[in-house]
Amino acid sequence: MNKANYSEVSQFVFLGLSTNGPVQHFLLAFSTMLYVTIILGNLLVIFTVTFDPHLHSPMYFLLANLSFIDLCLSTLTVPKMISDLYSGHKTISFKGCVTQIFILHILGGCEMALLIAMALDRYVAVCKPLHYLTIMSPQVCILFLSGAWIVGLIHSVAQLAFVVHLPFCGPNEIDSFYCDLPWFIKLACIDTYRMEFLVTANSGFIYGYLILVISYVFILATVCKRSSGGLAKALSTLSAHITVVVLFFGPCIFIYMWPFPTVPVDKFLAFLDFMITPILNPIIYTLRNKDMKMAMRRLSSQLLNLRKSS
Repeated sequence: MNKANYSEVSQFVFLGLSTNGPVQHFLLAFSTMLYVTIILGNLLVIFTVTFDPHLHSPMYFLLANLSFIDLCLSTLTVPKMISDLYSGHKTISFKGCVTQIFILHILGGCEMALLIAMALDRYVAVCKPLHYLTIMSPQVCILFLSGAWIVGLIHSVAQLAFVVHLPFCGPNEIDSFYCDLPWFIKLACIDTYRMEFLVTANSGFIYGYLILVISYVFILATVCKRSSGGLAKALSTLSAHITVVVLFFGPCIFIYMWPFPTVPVDKFLAFLDFMITPILNPIIYTLRNKDMKMAMRRLSSQLLNLRKSS
């Protein structure tokens, strides 16, 4: 193919979740409501952890950062989708698409590493409770957080290094509401079978999930050896975290292990990842956590007192 034709694609067109008019109107209202809920829910977690001194512990420090990343992930894709549904102008420039993929994989890699750090935190809390505050010191927490962002950056650069120089000469339709590597690669003008395999192998989701599964098995095995009733206690402690891990890794592994399905399962999973999971995370961690609920009551009481005094 003539190399001159490779620069023809300057923008991509999103096909979105549906092309049906009434369905799009419903999605516009529903997505707007969900996004507002995502903002309020995650900001509530962040502010509660930040301003309540009783929550200044490693677990809640990591939880607040998880909420921040969830908020960023949704903000990266959902406002654009809402704008497209409202205006009907469902396009994104080539550079905009690459930028979205780059930031998406920074945040995704960072969240993956942060979830592993949270698993290590739970391991120390369950298996070495007397040394918890010594091992999980503020310096270690900052190190975990910095390492998570570095992992996300390296992951994103490594992923884009495989695809950024691919030739694109048409078509330019992305059957989704955001840019990601599986759909981006599919539009290249060359045979991308090997590229798909490399991107899937380099995604890191499978390895991260395996590390987390092994860590949970090790935690449960360690606790069971020490106490006959330890298993129930460990499951109670880890249940919220395991739920969040499944919600994050499940859709990602499915999309990357089966990159180009012929059914709209990938759209449902993408919607789950960016619209439902960021809402469920604050709910899972707050409704099942007495400390968070008490902190929110204290915060609301303080705000009411400030309002009355003013």
